[in-house]
Amino acid sequence: MSASPTPPDVPGEVSLGASLARLRREAGLTGKELGRRAGMSQAKVSRIETGVGSVDPKDVSALAGALGLSEDEQLHLTEQAERGRDQVTDWRPTRLGAADRQRDFAQLEAATREFRVYQPAVVVGLLQTSEYARSVLSQFQALTSAKIADSPVDVSEAVSARVRRHQVLADKNRHFTFIMSEAVLSNRLCRPADMLAQIERIREVAAESNVTVSIVPADARWKIPPYHGFEMLDDRCVLIDLINTTLISRVRADIRLYGEVFATLEELGTTDIGPLLDQYYDFYLEESGRDHGRG
Repeated sequence: MSASPTPPDVPGEVSLGASLARLRREAGLTGKELGRRAGMSQAKVSRIETGVGSVDPKDVSALAGALGLSEDEQLHLTEQAERGRDQVTDWRPTRLGAADRQRDFAQLEAATREFRVYQPAVVVGLLQTSEYARSVLSQFQALTSAKIADSPVDVSEAVSARVRRHQVLADKNRHFTFIMSEAVLSNRLCRPADMLAQIERIREVAAESNVTVSIVPADARWKIPPYHGFEMLDDRCVLIDLINTTLISRVRADIRLYGEVFATLEELGTTDIGPLLDQYYDFYLEESGRDHGRG
């Protein structure tokens, strides 16, 4: 993709480059002097001010700091730089293979202290039993069977990698907030007997002191459409699962938006999940008995 001048993101907003050039002139600095203070060349300062090519928010932050701007002014300019970047490159896809994706997640999670995860249709990955995970990942494998990376062996490796990710839950210095729709309990993705174990797994993890599990009841009045699941790792990035990949954004505007969405979902959910889990446990216990009788 060829580089193009970064346009203002908001109608009527002065371009980022023009704003920086004005602030530099008001500070009585030449491009060379500003570049020296910010640790970059005069040519680079000129490119940023004239909007030639894409702008790295880190460079804008360095220039804003060199200009002695307030924190609010620095934040405004940095966010303007983030908004102006090509969104196709802001949202970066992960690797295709199921096992590779699980290993990528594990690396991201290793440096995370606060996990905020929402899932509207499937059990949160860190709460999944191996059999539930196998069922979900195998169904994805069936959809992408033409891909060598998603072979049956890859699915087995992905299941193992997903289960290994559960180790982070034991670290009491980390905090986990999981929100799920009641639909994750009613969706029939695996055998009733496997759902019994899955429900007990949710109950077990929810009892941990560093974990909060919330469920949005089926009769809740949604304040925001439950479009898709997402995971927030500290305030560093947000991940969105798609059928064939996971998108990752580290743009602060995106992270702030999804943080607001997560807070809204927390208001809808209940942490008194025992009665719901009991209800579905009894249901799947009965269904499991019927399956055993038919067998």
